[in-house]
Amino acid sequence: MAQYDLVGATGCATGVAHTFMAEEALEKAAKKLGYTIKIETHGQTGVAHELTSEEIKNAKGVVVASDVDVDSDRFAGKRVVIVPVTRGIKEPEKLIKESLNPDTPIYKPGQAPKKGEESKKVEAENFGTKIYTSLMNGVSHMLPFVVAGGVLVAISFFWGIYSADPKSSQYNEFAYMLNTIGSTTMGLMVPVLAAFIAEALAKRSGLVVGFAAGMITSNGGGGFLGAIIGGYLAAVVVLLLQKILKPLPDKEFRGLKSIFLYPVLGVFITGAIMFWLNGPIKAINLSLMSWLKGFENSSPILLGIIIGVMCASDFGGPINKAAYVTGTALLAQGNYYFMAGVSAACIAPPLATGFAVLLNKKAYNKNERTAGYVNFLLGSTHITEGAIPFAAKHPLWNIPAFMVGSSIAAALTYVSRIQVPAPHGGFIILPLVNKPFLWVLWIVIGALVSGILLALIAERFAKKDPEFESAPDVDIFGKEENTNTVQENITAPSTNTEKVDKYNPNDILNKDDIKLNVDVADRDAALKYLADLAVKNGLATDSEDVYKQYLVREKESSTGMTDGFAIPHAQSPAIKQSAMLILKLKTPIEWNSLDGKKINTVISFLIPENASKDHLQYLSNTAKLLTHKDFIQKLDNAQTPQEIKDLFTQV
Repeated sequence: MAQYDLVGATGCATGVAHTFMAEEALEKAAKKLGYTIKIETHGQTGVAHELTSEEIKNAKGVVVASDVDVDSDRFAGKRVVIVPVTRGIKEPEKLIKESLNPDTPIYKPGQAPKKGEESKKVEAENFGTKIYTSLMNGVSHMLPFVVAGGVLVAISFFWGIYSADPKSSQYNEFAYMLNTIGSTTMGLMVPVLAAFIAEALAKRSGLVVGFAAGMITSNGGGGFLGAIIGGYLAAVVVLLLQKILKPLPDKEFRGLKSIFLYPVLGVFITGAIMFWLNGPIKAINLSLMSWLKGFENSSPILLGIIIGVMCASDFGGPINKAAYVTGTALLAQGNYYFMAGVSAACIAPPLATGFAVLLNKKAYNKNERTAGYVNFLLGSTHITEGAIPFAAKHPLWNIPAFMVGSSIAAALTYVSRIQVPAPHGGFIILPLVNKPFLWVLWIVIGALVSGILLALIAERFAKKDPEFESAPDVDIFGKEENTNTVQENITAPSTNTEKVDKYNPNDILNKDDIKLNVDVADRDAALKYLADLAVKNGLATDSEDVYKQYLVREKESSTGMTDGFAIPHAQSPAIKQSAMLILKLKTPIEWNSLDGKKINTVISFLIPENASKDHLQYLSNTAKLLTHKDFIQKLDNAQTPQEIKDLFTQV
């Protein structure tokens, strides 16, 4: 009997995709670290690769990445790491190292987690995810109001800083109109932030109550802090009302509840609380703003370091947005200095990646060089997110390198007293900046410092990585500078080749079920498109039922994975046969993915109610293929349905 260094178990609520992706990720990580591992999977096919008592006894460590009970008691006496299945996908190496760490507690008989504790951990993680995604939902809906209003206000200053004041000699009627439109639009950002925080948690009723709470706190001086408190308060109140009024039957009272009871009671309760909280919130807001403004004169370098670290810590995430929102709030008060440093700190990181690939081309592969060149454009227009792929590659090294450059750019901007009256736009708004050339110079200096550090870090890791293979040198226009080429290879998953050969996903994939350049607005629209396509192609009989099953699955946990793809799946009596549907989207959409990125490719699994184990194995093997970056790259580059189908044929 074979012995393994490690054993483990994976499982998710539906047992199709996450289960097998976690298995694949753990197997790959173990091989990379030089260990052997056997993973027991708890999927819809039942328990596969079941662990024996002897295998458990001989293992040095145990990793359980599961949202369902896998009988953890049998691992008592071993160092056991138990996490939700998503962590098995995202950080397999960390889990393996933890399971082998002598400091990891040994489970004794009777002390292993009991049934239900794993689900509590999942609920806790899901709660944290909901808080984060609801805040980001509010911020993402608010930003267009900030940008539109802020830019229009800034343009009005072309006619003079007091051109919107009828009492001033600079007064211009058109400038006054622009300023009024812009100010009104910017004034909506607080209620919109509150409304969409609440909407993410409590749907339409939450939107109404949240908007009211946002308006109340906006009029009372609560600002962004009030919007965040009001948004979450509105969601809690609506959810409590829904629970209290649940005994009223939906059939008779659905309309009354949604149109009358929820909005009236919700607005009254939330509004009354916010009315009482406005005073303290306003005082906190004013103190915070005063504290930050004090840094501008007393410690501009320290302020620059703070802003630089915040903006370069998560590249568009909550910490970055906190700095941006603060700058916007001060901008609305007529403070144009603070936003100048925030913008500089946000523009520098993507520019730094471009400088890095120019300075050390051989340390980056072709795709990374292309991304770096594109980031010159993205950075110039204040799109920080272009730096994320570079930061994610070696985060403990690269993120501090980005922070250094952003801090330099921000600090020099504050020391020079540069003013930027618009909240977005990058170098497009240079005509509105009081010292445009100096501002660009400071940003470039900061980006260059980060670029040099990134290039040195990339060189260090390129020498250490035995799998690194530099692509041919290219110039900024994408032309090769030498005649050497690198052969690109697609490899099937190393630990599952035989399984993929036996259950090739191509067997359940037809060219007519692959659609390109699909234009959908959001996740639900994509799922509806899939359900309609299934009926149109004769794979299902009831589009609404399939769509409903998609939504049921998404409520359990998001099927948004990593690297820009989602794998929604539905099981229904209306589905006639197992099948794959593939959509390449015209515009990426939000899907609450594991890595927070938008989704551009959707691979859907249709599962009949009484699916055989063979059909489900096709689906799990597809999920495993999507853990391999070379396969994902080929899938991203495929331009026709036939190319995509051929790609699955070749694996």
